[in-house]
Formats: sequence, C-alpha cells, structure tokens
Amino acid sequence: MDALASLLEGPRARGAFLMRSILDPPWSLRIRDEAPLTLVAFMRGEAWIVPDDAKPIRLAAGDVAIIAGSEPYTVADSPDTEPQIIIEPGQVTTTPDGEVLCETLNLGVRSWGTNPDGATMMVTGTYEMCGAVSDRLLRALPQVIVLPEQEMNCPVLPLLGEEIVKDEPGQGVVLDRLLDLLLIAALRTWFARDDSPAWYHAYSDPVVGKALRLLQNNPQHQWTVANLAGEVGVSRASLARRFTDLVGEPPMAFLTEWRLSLAADLLRESDVTVEAVARQVGYGSAFALSTAFKREHGISPREHRMGA
Repeated sequence: MDALASLLEGPRARGAFLMRSILDPPWSLRIRDEAPLTLVAFMRGEAWIVPDDAKPIRLAAGDVAIIAGSEPYTVADSPDTEPQIIIEPGQVTTTPDGEVLCETLNLGVRSWGTNPDGATMMVTGTYEMCGAVSDRLLRALPQVIVLPEQEMNCPVLPLLGEEIVKDEPGQGVVLDRLLDLLLIAALRTWFARDDSPAWYHAYSDPVVGKALRLLQNNPQHQWTVANLAGEVGVSRASLARRFTDLVGEPPMAFLTEWRLSLAADLLRESDVTVEAVARQVGYGSAFALSTAFKREHGISPREHRMGA
C-alpha cells in the first residue's frame, strides 16, 4: 500500500452533515462548529474563505475547499462583510446576538439560505466526529486547501449537487459515500501539487522511498537505522542524513509517529484489545504502547478509544 492509499483509507463519513446553501450578497458565515474536517464545494457564484490567522482565499464556481482542524473561520461574499450568521457545534445556526435561526432560512431538503435563486450556491459536507477521519490525515493538512475547478475535474461534484436535495430511502448513506469520494478526489489532487507534504514527495527518491515503504508496510518489525539501511543498500549515516533531509525527521522518529498513528486509528475503528493493537504496530506489550501513546497524545489508549 502506498502512503496516499493508507491515508485515504481513513475517511469514513457516518451520518455526516451535508447542506446546500443559497445566498445573495451581502452574506457572511462565521464557522465555529469545531468539526475536524469540512469540504465546501462551490456550485455557482464566488466567495471568500477568511481564516483568522491567514490571508483571505477566493473561490469560484467549481472550486473545492478543504478546511482541516477545529479553529474558527469565516466564509463570506467579501472579506470585509461582517458575520451575519454563526454556525455553532452541532450545526446550530444563530445570529451574532445568539438568536437561533432553526427554520427561518429553510429552503427545502438539505437547503437553506436567503433566496432559492441566490447568486451563490455551495454544498458543505462536514465530518463532525474525530473518528471519521484519521489523525494522520488531519496532521498532514494545512488549515485551508483550495482546489480550482481546472485541477479537480471531478465527476463527483455535480452528482453530489443532484443527490443532496433528494429525500429517498438510504439517502444519508449515499451522501456519506459521495462525500468520501469527493474528499478522496480532492486529496489526490492536492498531494500531487508541489506544496503537499515533503514526506510524500520523498517517495520518489530511490533510497528514501524504499525505506518509507518498508517502515509503513511493516510497522511490527523491530527496525533500527542499521537494519533499515541494510535493506535499502546504503550506510547507516547516509540513510539517516538523506531521510532527514527529504522527510523532515529521522527514520526512527517517523516510525514512532507512524506506529502511534496506526494505533490511534485501530483503537477507534476496531474492538481488538490494546495488547493486540500493540503487537500489530510494533510494541512488545500493551504497557509499552500505553507509555508511548500517552507521551505523544496526553491520554491513554483506552481513553482515546472512548473518545476522551
């Protein structure tokens, strides 16, 4: 399995929040929902995403944005438009004064806004639970990624636009899977770009790429820099230097993070014992895994499994 495939196996929407918004300017939405991952697909018109600590980013029809992490941000017709609507956790919609807007802006099935023929239409898909997206994926992403229509060229987008307004049996499952497919298509596009993570591009190096695959495909093996260097046919010093230069961290640091990330996903996605998870990711005992896991994440494997 390649690095991208291992990350893309992670997203599993389960009852994800999906909504079509149709708005006439001026409009501005302050997003404070604390969701770990959100996709915004623009069907018509244009808008701006305004992170709190970065420059505003313009989006046009056909563009897709990925917003990672729980930090608040604003989506608006203009970077200068003051927020008129606040999106709170649980997708509760209020005015800036706290008035709940439940049915006020209802425009039909999974649709809301100010005008059914509004100038801007966007579809928002939100992974509301951390377990639906792997920690490894979230750590790989910047807060905001914008993928222009000409880069995406994705047939899922118009299909999602058609399906989101249907109210048929099993429709929630259909939309979950379409959201997963759109996210995967967007991530594939982004990882192919020059500004994607250094470790991904390191896979093209004949030495470091082989070392990365060995570590990721065999995390249970008791790796050392010496035996890893022997497998890829270079000296220990040469591998350590080249790996650190291309990946941004030494081989054993990468391996530790990889093992703990795998453990985090296994704990959330399966009911196997902590002891069994430890063996699968290369730790000799549940105690050894727990010690490393708590050092990295600040909580025990069992607390992580329970969603602490």
